[in-house]
Amino acid sequence: MDLGLRGKVGLVTGGSRGIGRATALQLAAEGCAVGICGRTAETLEGTVAELRALGVPAHGIVADVTGTGEVERFVDESAEALGGVDVLVANVGGSSGETLLEASMDDWQRTFDLNLFHAVRAIRAAVPHIAGRGGGSVVNVASISGWKPAPRAQYGAAKAGEIFLAGALAWELGAQRVRVNTLSPGSTLFPGGGWEGRQTDDPEGFAAFEQREFPWGRLGTAEEIANVIVFLLSPRANWINGANIPVDGAQGRPSIF
Repeated sequence: MDLGLRGKVGLVTGGSRGIGRATALQLAAEGCAVGICGRTAETLEGTVAELRALGVPAHGIVADVTGTGEVERFVDESAEALGGVDVLVANVGGSSGETLLEASMDDWQRTFDLNLFHAVRAIRAAVPHIAGRGGGSVVNVASISGWKPAPRAQYGAAKAGEIFLAGALAWELGAQRVRVNTLSPGSTLFPGGGWEGRQTDDPEGFAAFEQREFPWGRLGTAEEIANVIVFLLSPRANWINGANIPVDGAQGRPSIF
C-alpha cells in the first residue's frame, strides 16, 4: 500500500535510536525527507547515513529536548534544511526518579520536560510550518502507562498529559488542517533500550516475564510500533484525529520486571 508520503518532510524527535529510529527509517522508505534529533553525535550521524542510503534527504541535529530553545531550534533548522515540515513525531520520553516518596520535585520536572513539555514545544514550533504547506499530521508517542496506573506516577501522569494534549489539539488545530494523534506502545524491545538491559542481566527471569505478561510470549519491536506511527501520519489515516491508539500486543497493563 502506498501511504501517500512520498515527497513529504517528516521530523522525529529522539530519532537516532529505538522507536524514533525505526520511525525515521520507515518514513524514508516511504519517500519522505527526514529530520531527526538526538543527544549523541555518533549515533545520530549513523542514523542519518542510513536514511540517506535509502535515497532521501536527511538532516540530523544534536539536541537535548529539555534544554531551553532546543526543540524549536531542531524544528526550524530542519525545516530550513529540508524545505518545510509536513509531519512530526514527538517521540522522546523517559522517567526520572522512583516512587512518590523517593522522587524529588526535580525528578517530576525532568520527567514532564522529557515527555509532555517537549511535545508541546515541538508541536508549537512545527504547526506554522505544517499549516503553511496546507496541513499535515502529528503523532505523540505516549505509553500504555498513560491510562493504566502503575508505579512511578510521574511517568504515567506525563504520558496521560500527552494523550490529552493530542485530543485537545485535534480540535484547536482543525482549521489549520493539522491532525494530532497519540500512539501508546506497550513494553518494546530494541538494541540499547532498557528492556534489552534487563534481558541481558537476567535471561531466564526475562523469558519467564515475557511468557507471563504477553499473549505472544514476547515484547513488541520498534519496527512494529513504527508501522502504526507512519500509517497515522499518512493521508491513509486522514479521518483519524484526536485518537489514542494502543500498540501493545494485548499486554494491556504496564509491566514491572
